[in-house]
Amino acid sequence: MKLEMISKYPLANPRSTPLLFVHGAWHAAWCWDVHFLDYFTRHGFAAHAVSLRGHGNSEGRGNLRWTRIADYVEDVAAAASQLPSPPVIIGHSMGGLVVQKYLENALAPAAVLLASVSPAGVLATTLRIARRHPVAFAKVNLTLSLFPLVSTPQLAREAFFSEGLGDEQAQTYAQRLQDESYLGFLDMLVFNLPKPGKVKTPVLVLGGSKDTIFSPVEVEATARAYNTQAEIFAGMAHDMMLEPNWQAVADRILVWLTEREL
Repeated sequence: MKLEMISKYPLANPRSTPLLFVHGAWHAAWCWDVHFLDYFTRHGFAAHAVSLRGHGNSEGRGNLRWTRIADYVEDVAAAASQLPSPPVIIGHSMGGLVVQKYLENALAPAAVLLASVSPAGVLATTLRIARRHPVAFAKVNLTLSLFPLVSTPQLAREAFFSEGLGDEQAQTYAQRLQDESYLGFLDMLVFNLPKPGKVKTPVLVLGGSKDTIFSPVEVEATARAYNTQAEIFAGMAHDMMLEPNWQAVADRILVWLTEREL
């Protein structure tokens, strides 16, 4: 499986540990290339973002509907194996769940979960969306496609962006969204939930107070599962790497990595 990788490298004084960014549902590697990759290369990290199969310019778009979370975990393992040393892995939303599943059987220097699916899965999120948008949710189940949930700029803004993000930027990002695996959704709902007890990697858990996908309560539950404490960013919505205050999130990750001497 040929996977798209966007890689950026520091100009001088590189740190020894690379970073690997894993996107969430409906997104691809591009979401990290707007701000985060350049930010972390400026601070000495080689920064890599992978598009999971069926996303972005990776192969597998034709089979996306039937792709499983286990397939995405294989993609993360394949991307990590291409790097010169084990990377710190940063996962957003569905990508956070993929990272959790990857870490059940692999070691990493550290991991960061941004607005991540919790070990309890997406049942609460699914019920919230079904109540807010019953017609779109019905289309999801009739077509086995998750795209109806983000198919308009209004739906995309509600799901991913705060009011502080300008309309032009929000529309630009919304136009880059794509379909997501229906079987992957079922895995996140019930069939392939994380097992935190198997994870030995230290984890930083971050969320946003205005996130309509995973509430601060759910983010805090994720942190407890990994014996740590969540940090919630005021006024921030789900797409923490694209929000106007994205640098506060990046700064927090940088400080945490530096404290760990990575």
